[in-house]
Amino acid sequence: MQTQDLQGPGGRRSEWRLREITDAIPAAIAYFDRNWVFRYANKGYAEWFGWTAAEVEGRLIRDVVGPEVFDIVASHVQRALNGEQLTYEYSLTGRDGNPAHARSTLVPDVGPDGQVRGCYVHSMDVTEQRHTQAALAQAQKMEAIGQLTGGLAHDFNNMLTVVIGNLAALKESRPDDPLTENYVEPAIQAANRGAELIRRLLGFARRQPLEPRPVEVNELILGMSKLFRRSLPGTIAVSTASREPLLRAMVDAHQLENALLNLALNARDAMPNGGELRIESSLETLSVHAAADLEVPPGDYVQIAVSDNGMGMDGSTLARVFEPFFTTKQFGMGSGLGMSMVYGFVKQSGGGVRIRSRQARGTTVALLLPHLPEPEPEDEDGMAALSAAGQLPLAGKLVLLAEDDADVRTVVRMQLAELGCVVVEAENGAEAADLVENIPAIGLVISDVVMPGAMDGRALARFVRRFRPGLPVVLMSGYVQPGGARPEEERDLPLLVKPFTREKLFAALRPWAA
Repeated sequence: MQTQDLQGPGGRRSEWRLREITDAIPAAIAYFDRNWVFRYANKGYAEWFGWTAAEVEGRLIRDVVGPEVFDIVASHVQRALNGEQLTYEYSLTGRDGNPAHARSTLVPDVGPDGQVRGCYVHSMDVTEQRHTQAALAQAQKMEAIGQLTGGLAHDFNNMLTVVIGNLAALKESRPDDPLTENYVEPAIQAANRGAELIRRLLGFARRQPLEPRPVEVNELILGMSKLFRRSLPGTIAVSTASREPLLRAMVDAHQLENALLNLALNARDAMPNGGELRIESSLETLSVHAAADLEVPPGDYVQIAVSDNGMGMDGSTLARVFEPFFTTKQFGMGSGLGMSMVYGFVKQSGGGVRIRSRQARGTTVALLLPHLPEPEPEDEDGMAALSAAGQLPLAGKLVLLAEDDADVRTVVRMQLAELGCVVVEAENGAEAADLVENIPAIGLVISDVVMPGAMDGRALARFVRRFRPGLPVVLMSGYVQPGGARPEEERDLPLLVKPFTREKLFAALRPWAA
């Protein structure tokens, strides 16, 4: 496009019309000659580099695009002037100070004599596309890590159930043996620490069993701030603020407290010389675009922002902050599971996490949880049924134990026998359903959630409720499928979290004790 070739009144009208058209096209278009001088630029191209179209024409490429971009594109320009059509991408600092990305195609303008007279430029702003690709890649990466850690955690929880169960039985069978205190007790403590690590892995993988309930967030934060003031050094000031008098969310309160505690401890480590920890709650309405960035539906969310004015993080650390086992602390000072647990818990609860950090300025981690505008009524029918079932005796009761892991079945059967139960076993859901149909004497069903085959623990519970509505069901699991909180129909079912002790088993069965 060489505007100098358009002459006369008709040519000027054509030039004006052509510029009007190219200015309306959502692309950056330009033309430069073989002397590297721009002869034309539409409005989009000129504004991309902070010029007007009139200012671009007649200027050298280097002067228009600036040294940052020129160093990237110079070799491409030379190849295009040698007759090669090519497409490339480049980055620059946008007018808002943030990185911007463009994709350009150079098409040589070849004259009748076969010589290249210049090049046409067609550029597109691909900044949003690059951000979307990066977000998708990060989401796929986190999902892959989550699947891996979730599967490992499931297997390790079964192992720890066996280890802790047998160690506890050994300890009780030899209470006066000095070897018990010297060898068995440390082994139990180590196994329990392993169970805590597994719970954090499940938190990241979004497969930990959650017990969500309506929580008044401001009240929870006030209680946690008192704990922080007692626990953090005196050099760190703790302050809270809320923009709304009442903020309710459907969330597991215990896990939310753990998440805030992890963030507070990270803030403490980022402020070795003291500073301020600020916890602020607010009601945020996410637009379609903002919600898409967090991979959540648009709507109202309770935001809990935890801020510090500590050391902050660089870009490479910020990019990996939610990965499990990634830590900037010295070896042995942390597991690297704190932030990953926070991320997984919030995502499993149907929310999202924002994080902003600048070196020497501090960090803000914002947890966004779905807002609960109105209190939910109590499930009176479910509570009444649970109360009625609580009158059934437990001693001598025939209990159906459904668990695919033989070693776990052995330990749980032993624990049930110690509570006076008679146990019949099934290694999958289909076998358990057959036993429920054919053995009327079964008075209680305990089932693992994750089992092979078409019928897992949830499906078995639904079957039992349809076939024998009054038969109590207890679920046990150290692993749940992704998708957030427990389904509504499971809310009144006791859930034993693996690994568990005999005492926790009895607590879960207590409603059915005599």
